[in-house]
Amino acid sequence: MTDFRSSPEWRSLSARARSGFDLRQAFHSDPGRTARLSFEVGDLIVDLSKHLVDPEMLDDLIAIGQEFGVLRAAEEMFNGAKINTTEDRSVLHTLLRTPRDEAPTAALKPELQSIHQTLDRMAVIATQIRSGNWLGYDGRPISDVVNIGIGGSDLGPAMAYRALRPYRQRELNIHYVSNVDPSHLASTLDGLEPATTLFLVASKTFTTTETLTNARAARRWLLDRSGRSASVAQHFVALSASRSRVEEFGIDPLNMLPFGEWVGGRYSLGSAIGLSLMIAVGPQAFHEMLAGFHVVDRHFRDTPPSRNVPLLMGLLGILYRNAMGLQSYAVLPYSQDLERFPAYLQQLDMESNGKHTRRDGIATQGDTGPVLWGEPGTNGQHAFYQLLHQGTTIVPADLIGFAESHEESDSQQDLLLANMVAQSEALAFGRTSAEAKELYPDVAPDLLDHRTFAGGRPTSVILAPKLTPAVLGQLIALYEHKVFVQGVLWGINSFDQWGVELGKQLADRIFNELITPSRPVLQHDSSTNHLIETLRKARGRD
Repeated sequence: MTDFRSSPEWRSLSARARSGFDLRQAFHSDPGRTARLSFEVGDLIVDLSKHLVDPEMLDDLIAIGQEFGVLRAAEEMFNGAKINTTEDRSVLHTLLRTPRDEAPTAALKPELQSIHQTLDRMAVIATQIRSGNWLGYDGRPISDVVNIGIGGSDLGPAMAYRALRPYRQRELNIHYVSNVDPSHLASTLDGLEPATTLFLVASKTFTTTETLTNARAARRWLLDRSGRSASVAQHFVALSASRSRVEEFGIDPLNMLPFGEWVGGRYSLGSAIGLSLMIAVGPQAFHEMLAGFHVVDRHFRDTPPSRNVPLLMGLLGILYRNAMGLQSYAVLPYSQDLERFPAYLQQLDMESNGKHTRRDGIATQGDTGPVLWGEPGTNGQHAFYQLLHQGTTIVPADLIGFAESHEESDSQQDLLLANMVAQSEALAFGRTSAEAKELYPDVAPDLLDHRTFAGGRPTSVILAPKLTPAVLGQLIALYEHKVFVQGVLWGINSFDQWGVELGKQLADRIFNELITPSRPVLQHDSSTNHLIETLRKARGRD
């Protein structure tokens, strides 16, 4: 496997990127820059003009992407090839949002049919709950749904539940429990009535320690208060790929919604894992979200490279990470309803591409995934934007905004959008010493530097008419394919997560050492041994 970083084309491009780029000059010398670097994807308008590239550099990036097989790999993914090589699996999250009559290959028709059968069953359950026809053990309808999961089984539906707040059915309350910290479940259950609470246990393998620990505690809470072992059947639904483990837990298989082993957690929102969201917003809105995903899937698959937005965003990220050595990347939604979107993208990006071994088993030749972080505007402006503007580290950023709010707010939405546009302008062009002097004529010369800004901080600006279910699906798919592009170029498998395993395995061992009544023989390092001994003493076991 040849690494793109060893090619002459990349070395030349990388040297140009490191030599510096003047955004002011780029806009001054090229009046058509914005028109050429603004794109439409479904309902999204994506402005990439404030990035540190000229047309020739972008053409070179596209050529590198094509030479090293990005779109060829995408076609393999869409057609069901087993590109998840370490687990010998296909990667078919795009099939989760494919219309039932549009199977990409004949071989995938049965899988697509199975997906739609599950979606149909989800709709039946969601409609039963939303209509008040799913009854608890005392005959009253369900009023509260608690989704118990972690990682992709929590982050996706919890993020989307917040994002689609205006579409939720007000009579129903959806809660999300992920942390094994007992206070998370306890604080969620505080005030809920067992007879009107339904639990969704979301785990592909049904072996996830945190999820099953919380699920068992929830089952005890229900049984202690209902006094009826039969109540579990009315109050638990499993979202899983493992029927045998669901039955072993005690959930009726009739209350199990399946999905394929190939569904990765961070790509699972469109599967049975999204049941809590469908209950909240209804089947129609859920399918509108899936249709939004599909719009961007088609764009990524069918659009020429020069206007293929996920491809271009991925290539720009490669330039910043590998040519300029920029280690982090911010996603800044100017929408409080997208409060959890950066956290969702953290898993998508960092769990997918935070790896040091290529698909062929060889160590990567350079850096891979960036550290992704973010916070909604305008809150972030009063927290970390100082570093974005005047810090010594350049942080590329995506600013996401919506022309309309779901609220009647007079001019508040205009103020929010003005802040977003102003930040993109300020980050790109900064303020020179001469401009600072003109603005602050009475400030002493030795204080003017505090009021100057270097600019040259790259941003993407992503606009949509309104945050709807379809637009949310488009946004998620945009980032999914961006992450895919980068994984292909780095030569890594973006669809496994072996890095999660070591901590889990050590935690199992240490858990047993913490709870055993007799003093264990500890064989860790001195620090870990000391911590275990300290905790055993604090918990009264020594």
